[in-house]
Amino acid sequence: MQFLKTLFWMIVAVSIAIFATRNWRDVTIDLWGPLQADIKLPVLLALMVLIGWLPTWLIMRGRLWQARRKVVAIDRPPTAPSSGLPATQLDPHPVASGAPSEPIP
Repeated sequence: MQFLKTLFWMIVAVSIAIFATRNWRDVTIDLWGPLQADIKLPVLLALMVLIGWLPTWLIMRGRLWQARRKVVAIDRPPTAPSSGLPATQLDPHPVASGAPSEPIP
């Protein structure tokens, strides 16, 4: 399987090299106003592919990072909230100050 993967990428690389050598000519791009830029056609195509691929790749990496954070948070054992007092001193039913603790008959 590794051989087929390597063969595929070699074919892609050779195809790109042949395309680049046969189309190595200047292309004039009208930027804005009278401003123009001359750039080689394969370089222009590589820049356009990079501009289209980079945002998608960054979004994918961000989502993977977020998913890993969620998995780590789920796998982490739950921790009890610490109040600074030992568990024996905590009153499960606190009484408001000034109120009687027992009902009046």
